[in-house]
Amino acid sequence: MKATLSENPLREGLRLQRVAEPCAVVIFGASGDLTKRKLVPALYSLAQQNLLGEGFSIVGAARTPMAHDTFRAAMRNAVNQFYEGGPVDPTLWENFAAGLFYLPMDYKNQENYHMLAGLLAQIDRERGTCGNRLFYLSTPPSLYTDIIQMLGATGLNRSNPGSWVRIIIEKPIGYDLESARALNREVLKVFTEDQVYRIDHYLGKETVQNIMVLRFANGIFEPLWNRRYIDHIQITAAETIGVENRGGYYEQAGALRDMIQNHMLQLLALVAMEPPISLKANDVRDEKTKVLRAVRPIPTDPEHLIQEVNKVAVRGQYGEGSVGGQRVKGYRQEENVNPESNTETYAAVKFLIDNWRWAEVPFYVRAGKRLPKRVTEIAIQFRQVPHLLFKNTAEGPLEPNTLILRIQPDEGISLKFEAKLPGQAIHIRPVNMDFQYGTSFGKKSPEAYERLLLDAMLGDSTLFARGDMVEVSWQLVMPILKAWQQTTPQFPNYEAGTWGPKEADELIQKDGRRWRRL
Repeated sequence: MKATLSENPLREGLRLQRVAEPCAVVIFGASGDLTKRKLVPALYSLAQQNLLGEGFSIVGAARTPMAHDTFRAAMRNAVNQFYEGGPVDPTLWENFAAGLFYLPMDYKNQENYHMLAGLLAQIDRERGTCGNRLFYLSTPPSLYTDIIQMLGATGLNRSNPGSWVRIIIEKPIGYDLESARALNREVLKVFTEDQVYRIDHYLGKETVQNIMVLRFANGIFEPLWNRRYIDHIQITAAETIGVENRGGYYEQAGALRDMIQNHMLQLLALVAMEPPISLKANDVRDEKTKVLRAVRPIPTDPEHLIQEVNKVAVRGQYGEGSVGGQRVKGYRQEENVNPESNTETYAAVKFLIDNWRWAEVPFYVRAGKRLPKRVTEIAIQFRQVPHLLFKNTAEGPLEPNTLILRIQPDEGISLKFEAKLPGQAIHIRPVNMDFQYGTSFGKKSPEAYERLLLDAMLGDSTLFARGDMVEVSWQLVMPILKAWQQTTPQFPNYEAGTWGPKEADELIQKDGRRWRRL
């Protein structure tokens, strides 16, 4: 017999399901990988959970010529391939596919946007989408400004009374601080800030959302969440894969832009922020932005820039090696990569936050490709006990207590503490107290894009980056980017399948600390 919500005490008090209003989602770049792998499977999953409004529709827009039925068949194949819930349910798919449409578009041709407006008006009449629109920019970033300007020129940015229009912008939001500011200016000429949803899929992950709950709903943690009890914090995003078929993109990005400027700084902000006055979107985002403004900037005096950056940042690039028992090539041998490339595939940065809570508590952030293990986690390491009563009885040095937030895979929370082994003598060994989402709640966590797409349709911008926060994030990494542009690294400097360059170990070891073994 299936358990009800009340029969599982761990699920008591969970938020009731939220159902979106009828709307049409327009995906620019609908012939690309993101649409097939993430967006349409996520929307299909929401339909399966009855979380989409009656008449929900999708308009795919891209340069590739395609008929409606061809698009529907391609999306069915995509859901069959990438939806983790298994192959499509024929009856559900029939209803879902009835709301799938496709429009071939030249993104710079204004007439095509008039055609889009006509198609959306037709969908409103036939499917009752009430004039509600969610535009999703899934194109190369170089096209963002053209699309936004055309939406404004054709009036598609404006809503009728009682309806809404919103836009989701995929990362990267700019290539540097100047381009991020320029993009924000262009967006805000056409849309208001409350219409704009800058998406970061990391913020849709269940453990990331749980950081605020862990901190602000538990009396045992919040009193300890400060410089008095915490020694340092490590945030790690390790990938076993290389750049796969994204060599062209990655050559322009690198690990600092691709991971740390956005995902990792968002995680840092959630861990370090002060309690918001409410859970309203802007109250939460105010605190996240405020703590990023408190991050100690790197001195930008040109004469000492490189020296200052070398104190707090390390970069690396993988060479040939072995991952999972398989021999793999180095980054410079990857497709669409310059054979003399100086693009980093690994970056580690030490951040300090100059405020009352975190004074002199370092945040060590690292992200890299072709590492031995796929894992994203936040590790909060507490200070050692002030008097080591058991120093003569332990089997080696006592390890500090660590609270670990596992973001992927195996989402959950683990607390490491010391315990006595059974026996007559006192022997101490670290043990873990584990919580796992899948086993504790009896259900799989939703995919990040499911949560974020639903939030956008509901008008909840809490998990989306605000324009000022994006710019602050860029300000923090710009000195590092400038210093790295002025120097030639000795690449490759770590083998694929290892934990990065030795300089990354030295970065943390010079503070008397070491990276966690993962």
